[in-house]
Amino acid sequence: MSRSRCSWVTTDPVYLDYHDNEWGRPVYDDRKLFELLTLEGAQAGLSWVTILKRRENYRKAFDNFQPEIIAGYNEEKVESLLQNEGIIRNRRKILSVIQNAKAFLELQAEFGSFAAYVWQFVDGKSLVNHWEQVEDVPAKTEISEKLSKDLKRRNFSFVGPTICYAYMQAAGLVNDHVKSCFLYGEIND
Repeated sequence: MSRSRCSWVTTDPVYLDYHDNEWGRPVYDDRKLFELLTLEGAQAGLSWVTILKRRENYRKAFDNFQPEIIAGYNEEKVESLLQNEGIIRNRRKILSVIQNAKAFLELQAEFGSFAAYVWQFVDGKSLVNHWEQVEDVPAKTEISEKLSKDLKRRNFSFVGPTICYAYMQAAGLVNDHVKSCFLYGEIND
């Protein structure tokens, strides 16, 4: 018997695994939160599955998303990343990861953890929406606009309101599984 899923999910095993085991589940681990922020920024203008299929390449290329290492990348490292066919070779996006790593470390120092910072935007608990169909899900919200504005003020890049909302969905700050999806109730319990 097949399970009912959100209609954006394809039959691609990478997509199925991501939807079933990650999307919408709350994340509190700072390294994982940085990974998701990096991948969402890389996705700008591309399909999410394109990035998911390159995720392991990103982990290898960017030192397993350790911001303390990435913050120290130099021009030589940038040039080597631009030659890496396993990632999106866009200079602005690569430089953004380095810039965001530095800003991320500053936020960790200020708030004790990035998780403490980002979860404050939803008062520490996932926002649960009750969408009937995927078409009802917004591309951005007032909260994602506030998060975007604050991250930009703190020197982050590739963090527009739409990217921030996708990030909030990915990190489980918001649960946007539609009511007919088998995970809607499971994650809410």
